[in-house]
Amino acid sequence: MADLLVTGGAGFIGGNFVHYWREKYPDDAITVLDKLTYAGNRETIEGVADVDLVVGDICDTALVTGLLEDRGIDTIVHFAAESHVDRSISAPDEFIETNVIGTHSLLKAARDVWLEKGSGQPHRFHHVSTDEVYGSLGPNDPAFSETTQYQPNSPYSASKAGSDHLVRAYHHTFGLEVTTSNCSNNYGPYQYPEKLIPLFLLNALSGKPLPIYGDGMNVRDWLHVEDHCRGIEAVLKNGKPGETYNIGGGQELPNLIVIEEICRGVDAIFAADPSLAQRYPDAPAAKGQPSDTLKTFVTDRKGHDRRYAIDETKAREEIGYVPSRDFPTGFADTLRWYLDNEDWWRAVLACGLVAK
Repeated sequence: MADLLVTGGAGFIGGNFVHYWREKYPDDAITVLDKLTYAGNRETIEGVADVDLVVGDICDTALVTGLLEDRGIDTIVHFAAESHVDRSISAPDEFIETNVIGTHSLLKAARDVWLEKGSGQPHRFHHVSTDEVYGSLGPNDPAFSETTQYQPNSPYSASKAGSDHLVRAYHHTFGLEVTTSNCSNNYGPYQYPEKLIPLFLLNALSGKPLPIYGDGMNVRDWLHVEDHCRGIEAVLKNGKPGETYNIGGGQELPNLIVIEEICRGVDAIFAADPSLAQRYPDAPAAKGQPSDTLKTFVTDRKGHDRRYAIDETKAREEIGYVPSRDFPTGFADTLRWYLDNEDWWRAVLACGLVAK
């Protein structure tokens, strides 16, 4: 039995991890620490059995230290982060505060409780990071591996790179048992609708434009969030302390292809279920028109990375991770989830930028 502290566990990836872990490990204790910013929602983990939500900031080192001591925490799974590149361009300070200073706060508390006071008790600090720390690839460059040089290009990716280096340093300097995973673009249930897939899906349902940066040919590797949770599980169970593992979906696609899949999926499900036209009368599909008529090309994002790709050889060979979903299957599941959980995303949209 493990005692987990899941930071950012009311957010998108962290919330899915809480659902996943509780189902797989019903006897483990789970404490969620979440600040409940615009992207964190109580409803995301509502109904998950025996999960204690603590509303607080990872930068509050005294709070984290108290949780580790009082609850006998032996495993931290650290998701809490500011993660939207556009927001990092307009407001980078928040990214440095949460992603760098917040991660350091957690590391200090873990070192204090597990090493200084705990005399080296068995523990694990798992840090969830991104493939964006590696920079941008050319069309013929090999995919990112764990030895690829860091070349972050946005304030977001730079802040995550800084946190990665701190985690590594606490292992090599102090002996803290850490692991890091760098994942590709996640999608799936409970994703805040500022990211491409939920934004374009909900815009298609409401008849709003689908804003495509530049020429739409920026390439990403797409990873269903449940596969990401399986990858983190594999790192926690089989990963070696001090090591980094790249977790990918094996689905390298240009944004335009992803957007076309969204439009096709929406059109097909409206054709199969006439009741959707009554629920979403503003959708082009409700009027028998293709959703791709909403596509609108806009000025490219500043410093927009052209291509990301993940080489997951190490994760496959050393910890047994293999993604289970191709993109069409994963997106079909995601589309169905958003249609079945309209109350969740409408409540999120209604809150806007107001912290809950």
